[in-house]
Amino acid sequence: MLFLTVFLFYLQITAQQQNLLSGKYSTQQLQELLIPKAQWTPFPRTDDRAGWAKANEPMMLAIVKQATSYINYNWPSIPATLSLLIDRTGDRNEYQRVSYEKREVLGTLILAEVYENKGRFVDPIINGIWNICEESFWGVPAHLPRAKDYSGLMDVSQPFVELFSAETATFLAWADYFVGEKLDAVSPQVRKRIYYETNNRIFQPLMNKPHGWMAANANGRPPNNWNPWICSNWLNAALLLEKDATKRAAMITKLLTVLDAFLNPYPQDGGCDEGPGYWGAAAASLFDNIALLNLATNNAFNYVYEDEKIKNMARFIYRSQISAAYFLNFADADPQPGMAASMIYRFGKAIHDTSMMQFGAFYRKPASGRVSRSHYFRNLFELFMQDEFQQTPQHLPLPADVWLPGIQVMIARDKQGSTDGLFVAAKGGHNDESHNHNDVGNYIVYYNGAPVLIDIGRGTYTRKTFGDRRYNIWYNCSDYHNTPTINGANQPPGPGYKATRVAYNKSKLYAELSLDMAGAYPEQAAATSWQRSVKLNRGKNVVIKDIFVLKKAGAITEHLMTCYPAEIIKPGELVIHYQPKNGEPKDFVIQYNARQMQPTVEKIPLTAMEDKGVQDKWGDNIYRINFTVTTPKTNDAIQFVIAPK
Repeated sequence: MLFLTVFLFYLQITAQQQNLLSGKYSTQQLQELLIPKAQWTPFPRTDDRAGWAKANEPMMLAIVKQATSYINYNWPSIPATLSLLIDRTGDRNEYQRVSYEKREVLGTLILAEVYENKGRFVDPIINGIWNICEESFWGVPAHLPRAKDYSGLMDVSQPFVELFSAETATFLAWADYFVGEKLDAVSPQVRKRIYYETNNRIFQPLMNKPHGWMAANANGRPPNNWNPWICSNWLNAALLLEKDATKRAAMITKLLTVLDAFLNPYPQDGGCDEGPGYWGAAAASLFDNIALLNLATNNAFNYVYEDEKIKNMARFIYRSQISAAYFLNFADADPQPGMAASMIYRFGKAIHDTSMMQFGAFYRKPASGRVSRSHYFRNLFELFMQDEFQQTPQHLPLPADVWLPGIQVMIARDKQGSTDGLFVAAKGGHNDESHNHNDVGNYIVYYNGAPVLIDIGRGTYTRKTFGDRRYNIWYNCSDYHNTPTINGANQPPGPGYKATRVAYNKSKLYAELSLDMAGAYPEQAAATSWQRSVKLNRGKNVVIKDIFVLKKAGAITEHLMTCYPAEIIKPGELVIHYQPKNGEPKDFVIQYNARQMQPTVEKIPLTAMEDKGVQDKWGDNIYRINFTVTTPKTNDAIQFVIAPK
């Protein structure tokens, strides 16, 4: 009876959490709440000189200086052959470099004209708007459907919305808002073109066509960062450009439903399976939507910040931190992602989290004149918050223990609030996560905030990255993670390949994650059970123990990945020569059973197009240590003890 009561209470709480955004107001109520377009002033208009006098002067002067160098910018067209590269060579960066630069230049010119208000940037802005409106596709070829009907070129008769087409609409919308009257003084066709193209390429497809990023996929995988990221740009454009109040409210209604498809299945603990490197476009983009909705409705969505799931989603960014430079990077995440400092501060302030505000302040930088292309609207918030932001103390929370049961990730360090000593993170999960790597049971070890045993993360995105050849890329595969090859078999992709019997324990002396990895392997592995435990003994060592039962005993190899040279010192001891960029060199000893396993060390050649990103992150020094079991048994245990010498 007690269990039933608890279960029913759980269902009640869960039900209350569903449709947090779309379940609050009807379309009619939204229309009444939304400030009419003609009256809406989210940021000072260009003729409000007193308002712009409150913008941070050093930042604005730096932007004007940068924009001055763009006055004679030669707006490039994008030839078809550049788009075709995605099909011909797999390269996506050449096209993206041109597309991204144009939008960054336009965004800089807009802010410079608003601040200076002398008209000298108006013609370059018009050139940029017209040039971008004449593009066949506002997105990037890597996001075109993989079909012969496309083959690297956009079908302009069938517009659809992906990340960068949505972002393009945001630039045009803010141009209309800030300098629209100046555009009209030159020709009314400029603003007319902005709305025509945005309506045709963005509003109509979003309202009338299903898009894969709006809902779960065929395997039931929930939407990833595309969902709130695109919605944030859709919201900008809808609020700023749509004059018809009924259409404007209808778009917001649908947008909230789409956002709830992202939010509803999100784990209550706020764990982001895409990792900190994507958090800035996932939970952070959800915050962008809420912040803008509040501006448009006189804070009618402030209630969202009181929700515990939202608070946990925010806090993930500092809970997943390793050190000032490094963050957890399972799957495709970057080990050293950039931090959108002011946005993090604002999110922390919204949920009343002082630690998050100080974490954001830690990453603030001097004015550079560089206008962020992604999430362009964040620049606007940043310009008007500098007084309080600059006065906020800088501090990194660095929690000693974090357990995220929703994504089955453990994070632990020797000392609360310090990067001194050992840091360990380990994961269970499954092999159909967003930006998935086949990595159930993987773990990483850092020391004094620098890597020892690593997750490679992702390299350079190419055509292979998100296609049927994704797992032909070595760093996406389990045998290039800190996981075993069992009877010659590695982990396949798919939601059915997952951890079971997952348990987490901690005390002042230790933190430990245990899980059965057998279900993450195919039948060929013949694994009845493969129970792994990853344990941090604080101030001492890290112990990895695998206890397994197999139906047959064939080739078994344990793999470890590192970014430092390694060598066998003597039987039973292998040394990793830890050499951090900003720290003292130190040997790390891995103790193993020499009668059971024979280790070898191989340097991974970084020669493929995808490997460029690996070199950028880690340098040309990726090593794989392979511990081969010399006499495999059907019932056995393998143990590694990892500690500084």
